[in-house]
Amino acid sequence: MDADALIVGAGLAGLVAACQLLDAGKSVLIVDQEPAQNLGGQAFWSLGGLFLIDSPEQRRMGIRDSLELARQDWMGTAGFDRNEDGWPRRWAEAYLDFAATEKRDWLRARGLRFFPVVGWAERGGVDAAGYGNSVPRFHITWGTGPSVIEPFVARVRQAAEEGRLRFAFRHRVDGLIVTNGTVGGVHGATLAPDEAARGARTNRDETGTFELRAPVTLIASGGIGGNHEKVREYWPARLGSPPDFMISGVPAHVDGRMLDIAEGQGVSLINRDRMWHYVEGVRNWDPIWPAHGIRILPGPSSMWFDAGGERLPSPNFPGFDSLGALEHIGRTGQPYTWFVLNQAIIKKEFALSGSEQNPDLTGKSWRKVLGRAVGKEAQGPVEAFKEHGEDFVVANTLEDLVVGMNRVGTVEIPLDRLREQIEARDRNAVNPFTKDAQMAAILAARNYRGDRLIRTAKPSPILDPANGPLIAVRLNILTRKSLGGIETDLDARALTPTGEPMPGLYAAGEASGFGGGGVHGYRSLEGTFLGGCIFSGRAAGRAMARAI
Repeated sequence: MDADALIVGAGLAGLVAACQLLDAGKSVLIVDQEPAQNLGGQAFWSLGGLFLIDSPEQRRMGIRDSLELARQDWMGTAGFDRNEDGWPRRWAEAYLDFAATEKRDWLRARGLRFFPVVGWAERGGVDAAGYGNSVPRFHITWGTGPSVIEPFVARVRQAAEEGRLRFAFRHRVDGLIVTNGTVGGVHGATLAPDEAARGARTNRDETGTFELRAPVTLIASGGIGGNHEKVREYWPARLGSPPDFMISGVPAHVDGRMLDIAEGQGVSLINRDRMWHYVEGVRNWDPIWPAHGIRILPGPSSMWFDAGGERLPSPNFPGFDSLGALEHIGRTGQPYTWFVLNQAIIKKEFALSGSEQNPDLTGKSWRKVLGRAVGKEAQGPVEAFKEHGEDFVVANTLEDLVVGMNRVGTVEIPLDRLREQIEARDRNAVNPFTKDAQMAAILAARNYRGDRLIRTAKPSPILDPANGPLIAVRLNILTRKSLGGIETDLDARALTPTGEPMPGLYAAGEASGFGGGGVHGYRSLEGTFLGGCIFSGRAAGRAMARAI
């Protein structure tokens, strides 16, 4: 044996599992096809949002939350309706209990701290028992993604120096070693060294082969978001036809290879048609990985139009229901939509997802955070996209804006029709009474102190020159997360199609649908991806230590 435990994947779930094993006195071997500079995986690039229930941060913002309300929101959002949803539902119940009790203290004990203003993601918009968060629950980690992974990275590096943990970077797993039905390790090809920057595409030049053995093996290799061919293969009919053009919210090495390898060797994979992609993606003007896209985290005030210039129907408002908007867009037959707004809205409401796009939060600079409230300009990264991004159109008049939109888009937008819809909205923006559903949602959002302070612009006419210039943003489909994966029990043991555990094999993180093979069901409440990696990785590490 090469170690007590073997982990495939050096992302957040794998690191958390490794730390649990180390705490139990076990030796660990971490295998990853990427070079050492990618330690921490996708979580490094994240905004660091974590889903918590009835936290002190919520209470300080006047938010009344409870486990019962969160459970109602989760189940109404997940929509569990399949025979194979048994373990995902049980994982959801366990995760909700974790998020409502020890999760915050457990993370704080490892040094994580949270931005005091709680975000309100996935607001829903249909009814109380339906999808969406009834209250704000999106807690941004102070320091964003790099601070989420830092305590776990530090722990495994220390263990490596002590000789209790070993890294096998540039080791691509091509199969499991199975003897008499028991998994005893992995085999594959070693790849040539590569000094590419974190996240950039690396070579696949093979330099040799390997076999590595351990009593227990964990698959924590992520999902399929960087593999558009695989995304299209599992794209569900309920979302319409797969878009001809998509951009990537994750690096190319998020390719789903280990999922196919596991399935080919008798592991049960479920809910592969459940996936989480965003509709507010813009092409990165300074890309790191192929087809690199960035998600706009919008406030509720931008007007949202389809490719032909027709306003999206209620409740498809910015930030309310990602998957519902994706379903609607899929039915239009066009792969993109438009936000139309002005400088006052972009200043108050636009944020870009990702640690590298939020230098104030990532750098833990209160001075820079307070700078968001100064002047007419938006945050520096947003202004850079506005200036350089090929999906952004800026103009002083609506006539010029439409000329630019028609140059960037592939479907002609009629000026008169667009003006008619914007002016109708603007007439409803001049007083606190409205029959426009989006305007009513904006007014409701401003009842929350966090939105009023930093997230939602004061209602006013978009076409008012005092709030200019006008801005249009072409929004593309941005691939991101797999919501299905390896079916697991609550000990993270990988199951076979008969429901029995495959001896020696475990799965965690996105490879397990963040637990059970699909803890989110059809939709996510957001802030649950990093948390799912942490929770499932912790469960896997503890169970593996007990098994050894």
